[in-house]
Amino acid sequence: MSGSLVFESLGSRLQSVFDNLQRRGKLTEEDVDAAMREVRLALLEADVNFKVVKSFVARVRERAVGQEVMRSLTPGQQVVKIVHDELITTLGEPGRLNLGMQSPAVIMLVGLQGAGKTTMAAKLALHLRKQGRRPLLVACDVYRPAAIDQLQTLGKQLDIPVYAEGIQANPVNIARNGVKEGADSGATVVILDTAGRLNIDEMMMDEIKGIKTAVNPIETLLVADAMTGQEAVRVATDFNNAVNLSGLIMTKIDGDARGGAAISMREVTSVPIKFLGTGEKVGAIEVFYPDRLANRILGMGDVMTLIEKAQSEMDQEEAQKAGERMMEGKFDLDDFLNQMQQIKRLGPIGQLMEMIPGMGKMAQDVDMSQAEQDLKRIEAIIRSMTLQERRNPKIIKANRKRRIAAGSGTTVQDVNILLKQFREMQNMMKQLRTGRGRRGLMNLLGGRF
Repeated sequence: MSGSLVFESLGSRLQSVFDNLQRRGKLTEEDVDAAMREVRLALLEADVNFKVVKSFVARVRERAVGQEVMRSLTPGQQVVKIVHDELITTLGEPGRLNLGMQSPAVIMLVGLQGAGKTTMAAKLALHLRKQGRRPLLVACDVYRPAAIDQLQTLGKQLDIPVYAEGIQANPVNIARNGVKEGADSGATVVILDTAGRLNIDEMMMDEIKGIKTAVNPIETLLVADAMTGQEAVRVATDFNNAVNLSGLIMTKIDGDARGGAAISMREVTSVPIKFLGTGEKVGAIEVFYPDRLANRILGMGDVMTLIEKAQSEMDQEEAQKAGERMMEGKFDLDDFLNQMQQIKRLGPIGQLMEMIPGMGKMAQDVDMSQAEQDLKRIEAIIRSMTLQERRNPKIIKANRKRRIAAGSGTTVQDVNILLKQFREMQNMMKQLRTGRGRRGLMNLLGGRF
C-alpha cells in the first residue's frame, strides 16, 4: 500500500464492491442491497458521519433499483455512475475564494493547533501570488512558541512580506495594524494567521470574534486536519457557529487517514471546501474540485489536476526542448536527469500514479517507497558521471563504470542496468522517428491521428 492518498483504503473497499457488481450481467434488488451494505460499511469505517452515510446510501439505493439501472445493458457501471454522482453531490459545489472589490482583501485563517494553519497561510499566499496578487502575511498567533518565527521563515523563503509585532502584542491590534500595513504597502491580499488551541475554548473564540469584528475579513477559512476524522466535523461545526465560516481547507490529505472528514464536513456544516493541502511543500495546495476528488476515491484518476501540476511546476520551455531533442535523436543522460528533476517537483510517485486512470490499483500493489529509492539511485549514478559521459554514454567502459559506481554508492551492475534501459529508450525513439514505430503508436492512440 502506497499510503499516498487519504482515501486509499476507502477507494480500495468501494472499488472491490463495484468489481463484484460489474461481473454480473443483470442485477437484482438483492444484489443492490448487498452492495449497499458494503458501501455503508466502507463509509463508516472511513469515518464518514453516520447521518451522512445514511442519507447517501438511501439516495444511491433509490436510484440503483430504478429503471435506469435494472433495464441497463451494463447495470454495474450504472451503479458506479450513480455513486459517483451522489458523491459529488455530498462533497458539494466547488468553493472559490471571493476576494471581491476590497483592497486589500482580508483572509482570516482559523483552526485548532496542529492543523497546519501557519504553513497553509504561506501556501495560500504563494498560490495567490501566482495568480498575480500581492500578498502580505500577518502573524497573529502570539501564544504558540516559534509561530511568528515560522511564518517569518516561510515568508523569507518565498519572498513574501510578513507583518509581526512580537509575543507581547494584542492579536486584535496586530490584525488591525497588519491590514493598515497592507493598505499602505500596496498589498492586494492580507492573510491573517490566527492562534489555535489544542481544544476549542472560550478565550480562543472570543479572540477570533474580536479580530473578525476589527478587520471584517471577506473570507474566514477553517484549516482542518483530515486525519482527525469525526472530530474535524465537530470542530468545523463549532467554528462555524462562532464566526460564520465562508470556507474550509482540508490539510494532510496526503496522510494515511480514513478520509471521512472531507466527505462529511461539507454536508454537516453546509460550508464549502475551497482548498486541499496535499503535502508539506509550500506548493502542495490544490483548489478543491468535488468531481476530481470523487474520481480519485473511485479509482478513476484525476488527469486535470496532474496537467495543472505539470503546467505550474514544470518549465514548459525546457520540456519542449527536451521533447524536440528526443525526436531528433539527441536526447542524452543530462536531458534525462533534468526531466527527472522536473518530475520530482510534481510530488511523490504514488500521488502521481493515483491521478492516472487505471493506475491507482497499481500504486497500491507496487512498493512506492522502493520506486522512490530506485529514482534516487538513478539520479546518483547520473550525477557521478562527467558531462562528457552523460552526453555520450557509449564511452562508458569498465573503468568508468567502476568509478561511477563507487562515486554513487551503487554497483557496476546498477550502472549497466541504467545504461541498458537508456539504450532501449533511444532505440524506441529512433523507431518512432523513422516511422517503423508509428503504426504501433497509432494503435496505442486508437487511430485518432
